[in-house]
Amino acid sequence: MKNRQNIRGKSNSFPLQGLGVLFICLLLAACTGTSHLPKGERLYIGAKIKLESIEKFNKGNIKAIVESVVRPEPNNSYFGIRPQLWLYMAAGVNPKSKYKQWLQKNGQAPVLMTNVSPSATTAVIDATLFNIGIFNSNTTYKIVEKKHTASVVYTSYIHKPYTVKEFVYTISDDSLSRLILSDAKNTIIKPGEDYNLDILKAERVRIDAVLKNNGYFYFNPDYLLFKADTSIVNHTISLELTLKDSLSENALTVYRINKVFIDQNYSLNDEVADSTKDTLVYQNTIFMGNKDEMNIHPKVILRSVYLRKHEIYSRENHNITLNRLMSMGNFKFVQVKFSDSDTTALGYLDATILMTPMTNHTFRAEIDMVSKSNNYTGPRMNLSLLNRNAFKGAELLSLNLAGSFEAQLSGVNKNLFSYSFNPQVELTFPRFLAPINIKQTNSIYVPKTTFSLSYNFLKRVNYFDMSTFQFTYGFKWKNSISIEHEFNPVSISNTSLNNESALFTDLLAANPFLKKSYEEQFIAGGNYSFTYNEQMLAGKKLQYFIHFTAETAGNLFSLAKRIGGETPTSDNPSKIAGSVYSQFAKLSVDGRAYYNFRNKNKIALRVFAGAASSYGNSSTLPYSKQFFSGGPNSIRAFQINSIGPGTYLQNAATTGFLQLGGDIKLETNAEYRFGIYKYFKGAVFVDAGNVWLQKSNPANMGSPFAFSSFMNELAVGAGLGLRVDVSFFVLRFDLAMPLRKPWLEDNHRWVVDKIDFTSPAWRTQNLILNIAIGYPF
Repeated sequence: MKNRQNIRGKSNSFPLQGLGVLFICLLLAACTGTSHLPKGERLYIGAKIKLESIEKFNKGNIKAIVESVVRPEPNNSYFGIRPQLWLYMAAGVNPKSKYKQWLQKNGQAPVLMTNVSPSATTAVIDATLFNIGIFNSNTTYKIVEKKHTASVVYTSYIHKPYTVKEFVYTISDDSLSRLILSDAKNTIIKPGEDYNLDILKAERVRIDAVLKNNGYFYFNPDYLLFKADTSIVNHTISLELTLKDSLSENALTVYRINKVFIDQNYSLNDEVADSTKDTLVYQNTIFMGNKDEMNIHPKVILRSVYLRKHEIYSRENHNITLNRLMSMGNFKFVQVKFSDSDTTALGYLDATILMTPMTNHTFRAEIDMVSKSNNYTGPRMNLSLLNRNAFKGAELLSLNLAGSFEAQLSGVNKNLFSYSFNPQVELTFPRFLAPINIKQTNSIYVPKTTFSLSYNFLKRVNYFDMSTFQFTYGFKWKNSISIEHEFNPVSISNTSLNNESALFTDLLAANPFLKKSYEEQFIAGGNYSFTYNEQMLAGKKLQYFIHFTAETAGNLFSLAKRIGGETPTSDNPSKIAGSVYSQFAKLSVDGRAYYNFRNKNKIALRVFAGAASSYGNSSTLPYSKQFFSGGPNSIRAFQINSIGPGTYLQNAATTGFLQLGGDIKLETNAEYRFGIYKYFKGAVFVDAGNVWLQKSNPANMGSPFAFSSFMNELAVGAGLGLRVDVSFFVLRFDLAMPLRKPWLEDNHRWVVDKIDFTSPAWRTQNLILNIAIGYPF
């Protein structure tokens, strides 16, 4: 009986395991997409490139170039599985299925070996090698066939690329020759570098741009020809740039601007500008239409027009004009048309600037549901009215009203809720508006001056009412597409607390640091920020982003007090208009790097460092100016603003909703982003960081910042992300867990060994789901 039970147990368990393995194997085989190929066909799974040479030199870059031109590309594969191909093939297996159209749309048709032409590809490879200085290559191919698949091995027999020995200009036209030679120092063809046809083409485009900026409107890069002389012995090439024979007269003529026409009410339905309109001549420029009917005053328009009567045509000024007019924010489309002037003399152009206006007024209403990682949830609404031409000077007047309600539905502070409303008025001028004269730049971007006035009311039910008035006056300008500045010489805010409950005052009494932070809320100062962003530069493999900010407050007030004989100190602080003013300085830098792979995956790295110090009239930073750590855009394994300072453990039972900040912040993040399917993206990430108080801070919480110990006080978290990226909108889900908790005892802060996904208690305490809009950095 006992033996029979053992035998029965063995006979049942082995087939079940075997069937499971067999099922997985069959599933994987089906997902490879080869099970329903047409009879006699093989699936093309890609090509392999081999480079053979009797010479020794670096072939890595050459191989990458060759691989980029091999066609066709095989079906997408993930670890040998082709889900998109499988979807497409499933539609063919079930032709009457109601999902057939969806399957084919979201699937991928098979790339068969019969679709591949290896002989044509070898010709393309040899042509590509010729273009990078390998003039005598020979490429062969071999087809490798298996039961259901086939691949191609291309073998190229190559030599060391020819290098440029010398590069000279022989331009027959004297005027062109002088102009080209004057800019020869900027040539991108360098002796000693490998020959590359793309560089020669780019050099022609560069020279054409120089000529276009000096009046040669009808010149063309194709009018420039390269002559080459090669040396087989040394594998070098000498290049000579010449001018094409028999060029037309207009190609060799310097053109000037004669008449400039501007129509700021042009409709795209009009084939040409309406010549029957009234005209107004202002500063040698002809404006179409009656002056009283013009939306924007001609003086304002001309600040952005760099095409002026009698000046030599310049493509740079042409582009500046287009970009500045578009960046004003008043026009849907702007185009410039040129035509030969009707003068008897050759060399004059008429420029017609056609601008299609936007509607002057735009109303927007938004409502959404906000869910935060600290369990606060609630609706938010924003109403805005925009006037794009408030005073006929292209001023943007924005009226905004925002409101929100949020409640904590779970956790220690369950049923705690608050609501707020925030009216704001913002007026932006398309120029520098300052007490002193600021010289207008010829940047392609229009500088902006902004005045902003806002009021924010926040009611924390059963705690307090908070009212904040804020006024800002400042400037924004850009040097280029990647460099932006913002300078606010005046930034004033005043925050007052009312209806403070006994519960709130008890919380502050238990934490003097928080109490002091909430007391000093009158801030008057200025700030500056600098941004360098290469993410707009398409095609760069390694992109950088740097954002630097500096802020200071209270210094002018303290200087005035000292002149008046007072000496403000934190023990005996001075007041302005009955309020104690804050005095501090704050610096921060946010640096990022993005490494882009050819398959559109990327590695994103970020380092943030910030430090602030209160002095003079203040002993602590205002609450709104402190650094915080934790949350969806910070360290995602911890709830929002819950980390630190230092080794301090924030306890919601004693601090309520009042998160604690710090004077110093260090944070670093690393994230690998990869595609999953269409607009679904995935990510694997790790975050680390903390905030600290300075040793001079009178608060005694956690451990103050010290270079000798801060590394041992970093919070660390990691996790997985799912993003829905539809270009203009990104919805992000990041699930994270802590790996290191800085508040635990030394030598026990790493909690990797405590991870237990099977434990409901561990999951509740440690898994944090962050839901947010946009990427974290």
